[in-house]
Amino acid sequence: MTRKRLLPPDRLAECKAAHDLFLSKKKELGLSQKKIAEAAGITPAAVNLYFKGINPLNAQFAAILSEQIKEPVERFSARLAAEIGKLTRATPDRAAATSNAELLGPIDVWDDDTPLDDDEVYVPFLKEVELSAGKGRTAVEQSHKQKLRFGKLTLRKQGVQPSDAVCVTVSGNSMEPVLPDGSTVGVDQGTTSITDGKMYAIDHGGQLRVKTLYRLPGGGMRMRSFNREEHPDEEYSAIEMIEMEIIVLGRVFWSSALW
Repeated sequence: MTRKRLLPPDRLAECKAAHDLFLSKKKELGLSQKKIAEAAGITPAAVNLYFKGINPLNAQFAAILSEQIKEPVERFSARLAAEIGKLTRATPDRAAATSNAELLGPIDVWDDDTPLDDDEVYVPFLKEVELSAGKGRTAVEQSHKQKLRFGKLTLRKQGVQPSDAVCVTVSGNSMEPVLPDGSTVGVDQGTTSITDGKMYAIDHGGQLRVKTLYRLPGGGMRMRSFNREEHPDEEYSAIEMIEMEIIVLGRVFWSSALW
């Protein structure tokens, strides 16, 4: 039997801090590992593996644990708090964090008629369009009206070619608490190969979806939502992906949310 490798000290410290916070709030909030597991859509044994430092914490579990114990992610993992912060713009109350930001210059007001600066590009939106003879069927197409302005430097830092960038609006509560209904994500259409645990935009038979993806043997994939209590994992084989017209549009590299 292959012995599981020990986590590095910083990851072990995160697990211990999360466990200690859970224990300190357990009685007050009437929590149990079973309740945490149900909220996260995993087994109590899996929660125990996190708390014991056998498996490293991830952003998805950290966000759900934070909601359950009523403590910010920063209390047990600055690393994961930063990772979650890249995926959403939370309000100060939601993030439970203070800011030391300062205004470095004037704010420019612009609208759709404002000319682009030399270091800016327009990024179009993808949308669902109902087919005229499709009896309710939709297709994913590029909008000719809706668009966002992005700095070229911002895209370069993410390794995204401007011509590959599009935006997608998140619908529904499946990706809460990280991406609430109405959030906007930037998608790199130049990166469609799946890296386990990363977020992607998907064309699912004409429906736009945003999910965390995992590869499955044989070319299939697993779709995972952050709100796993209401939206359990979906698994599709390579053949089912073809039959159900499931296409990975690209990797999510940016997001914005209003609470």
